[in-house]
Amino acid sequence: MKITQISVFLENRAGVLAELTTFLGDSGINIRALSIAESRDFGVLRMIVPDPAAAAELLRSRGYSFQEVEVLAVKVADQPGGLALALAALAAEGLNVDYLYTFLDKLKNSAVIIFRADNPDFAETVLIGQGFELLGPEDFRRV
Repeated sequence: MKITQISVFLENRAGVLAELTTFLGDSGINIRALSIAESRDFGVLRMIVPDPAAAAELLRSRGYSFQEVEVLAVKVADQPGGLALALAALAAEGLNVDYLYTFLDKLKNSAVIIFRADNPDFAETVLIGQGFELLGPEDFRRV
């Protein structure tokens, strides 16, 4: 089950991230997971939000440059080796992970890995076949 990630391209200077997160927060958008990759001049904020369509419309209205990307969210045990088991299942099938980031599900005491693979449909099949639970958009809407 794929989910939509929003990748926002931001200038790497003081206040830009605060401005974006304040704007989203004031607009009622809760960022459930995020990652930032940076270079000297710009950064990419990757985020999972409960309503990606609403967030995209808000970003568009303010002129932000962004992409909507399909990613997978897999639940793993919050213990040493939990991530390794999921990655090993993908590697055994020749699947590459382009990037990943993680957050803890405080309600379920587990870790959730957000990742983009080179073949998300096949990656989804592999992980489900290995008994991993994938999260869907509805999982990010709950409080």
